[in-house]
Amino acid sequence: MKPPDTCGERFLGYICKVKYLEGLNDAQKRAVQASDGPISVLAGAGSGKTRVLTTRIYHLVRTGVPAGEILAVTFTNKAAREMRERVRAMLGNDGPVPFVATFHGLGRELLESYGKAIGIPRYFSVYDRDDSEKAIGAALKALDVETKELSPRAVLGRISRAKGAGMRAQEFYEKHARSSFGNRIAAEAWLRYEKTLAAEKALDFDDLIALPVRLLEEHADIRALAQDRWRYIHIDEYQDTNELQGRLANMLAAKHRNLFVVGDIDQTIYTWRGATIENLLEFDKAYPESQTIILERNYRSTKNLVDAANAVIEKNKNRKEKYSTTEREEGEPITVHMARSAEDEAHWVALRIREFIRGGTRPEDISVLFRTNFQSRALEEGLLRAGVPYKLLGTHFFARKEVKDALAWMRLAMDPSREVDKIRAAASPARGIGKITLGKLAAGDRSALRAGEKAKVEAFENIINELAHAADALIPSEFVKLVVEKSGMRRALFEEGNAEDRERFENVEELASVAARYDTAPGKESIAAFLAEAALASDQDEMDQGEKTGVTLMTVHAAKGLEFGTVFVTGMEEGLFPHQGMGNETDRDEEEERRLFYVAMTRAKERLILTLARVRKIYGSDYASEPSSFLADIGGGLMLYDETDGMDIIEA
Repeated sequence: MKPPDTCGERFLGYICKVKYLEGLNDAQKRAVQASDGPISVLAGAGSGKTRVLTTRIYHLVRTGVPAGEILAVTFTNKAAREMRERVRAMLGNDGPVPFVATFHGLGRELLESYGKAIGIPRYFSVYDRDDSEKAIGAALKALDVETKELSPRAVLGRISRAKGAGMRAQEFYEKHARSSFGNRIAAEAWLRYEKTLAAEKALDFDDLIALPVRLLEEHADIRALAQDRWRYIHIDEYQDTNELQGRLANMLAAKHRNLFVVGDIDQTIYTWRGATIENLLEFDKAYPESQTIILERNYRSTKNLVDAANAVIEKNKNRKEKYSTTEREEGEPITVHMARSAEDEAHWVALRIREFIRGGTRPEDISVLFRTNFQSRALEEGLLRAGVPYKLLGTHFFARKEVKDALAWMRLAMDPSREVDKIRAAASPARGIGKITLGKLAAGDRSALRAGEKAKVEAFENIINELAHAADALIPSEFVKLVVEKSGMRRALFEEGNAEDRERFENVEELASVAARYDTAPGKESIAAFLAEAALASDQDEMDQGEKTGVTLMTVHAAKGLEFGTVFVTGMEEGLFPHQGMGNETDRDEEEERRLFYVAMTRAKERLILTLARVRKIYGSDYASEPSSFLADIGGGLMLYDETDGMDIIEA
């Protein structure tokens, strides 16, 4: 039975009781009605891609395709849930709906249905990252490898990259058995890790992609079953797929070739996680018979904002030609403000937001974006002082694990009797000292320690004593730096860590910048004053945000897919945005940073404000800043420089 043309409910801002193709522009209609064959839809920001996806699924069902033969894959559980609900609303609440899931959800479904063929039990558990790190830690311990030599996180990163490239544990071992220390130990640890997973009847997140690919590649009969099960396949955010995800999609679509992918090369911002831009960039080479449909009309942003975003992204060379247009009004020019310091920048942003709110703008329609997490600290303080309600997507600065770890070390140096801090510090970074060992010490039972335990404890205590003596002679910012060095945090996060770890290290660097406020005199009194401020801030930050409303603070990466009436993009300085921490200064890295800025710009519907600081304190030292090269990409005709210091705003 075909679903009706009407549903009597509001859907994506439209009333469903109108014909389902009404309100679509010509390009959107072509995408919705192109039922068969491979199709790539290049969807610019604000072009209505979600509406196109859901309406196309409805169109397929309405024209006779059974809902059970339709698959839709996206990247987050939230996006999958919303798509599923919207499709159900269009189809009506009765009857089957297509299978909508994340790639990991699809992998789990394939393994639960057919995994017996490669030895996967019907019911298995899934290890999260913490579970995996603990299992790797146990493997390293069994190999008599100190975590200070090689951390579980670093080993898991090597294993994850190898799984992402399609390697198996034995293959990796044979390749690296006589390799460098790190790869050799990772290879041996991986073999033990696989045994742990098998004993627990568990898989990890990487397995949920790697094993389904192996399953379909090795078993033609199961591959045929899966291909006939889902004859029409939709992949959202195709630019964010990695090599294995691309292989999985291509295998499922190989028989019927009804692969419908939606994405925007200009919004590829996850290559550092393994995303392969070539999956979308070279789709027409993989499928020579494919259609390419470009959605260029932006329904979100004003003309000035669309023109500015075009001016930025067209500087990239590794892209498909696409030029966004809009029928919206010209709108306000982009505002640019240069402050004296990061604190002044935050103060100006907070006062400007307060002005907007007093003028009738809802706080929930304002967002403040930043390139890296450490920037949030000054912004939070600025909003608090101005009395502006806010919510931070992610963890508050003083509640971030790496920041709390460093603070625990500092407090322990000030008072070695603090058992809670001792437990935290002993595990950050891990050094083979567990709670049982620490419990023996707390009970005064040092004689019960084995020789190996005693050596580790003594090394740990020597570091604490060294830091305690140093605290008498150092200013707070220098003390933070010494703690980071002596504790092993620099090595674990910066020297051995992955891209995510290095960003966490930037938060630790920012802690030194915060401590510099108390650099009036060396010694424990100044350090204690700083720790008191951190404790108060932490208590406030730990409060349950729940359904708290207010201005949204988040990284640009976290903002992808969202939109706000007013958007502030802070830290528009060379070296910060574009960020110099991306790795080697290759064209690809520079282009990814430009794509990230494009994402930031296109979150705004009405108003975009860019801010920067002349001087920014990094790791406790002041550095003069140069304006971001992205400002020159926009061009002066679309920007207005605001030289006020914020004091023109009445502070009631």
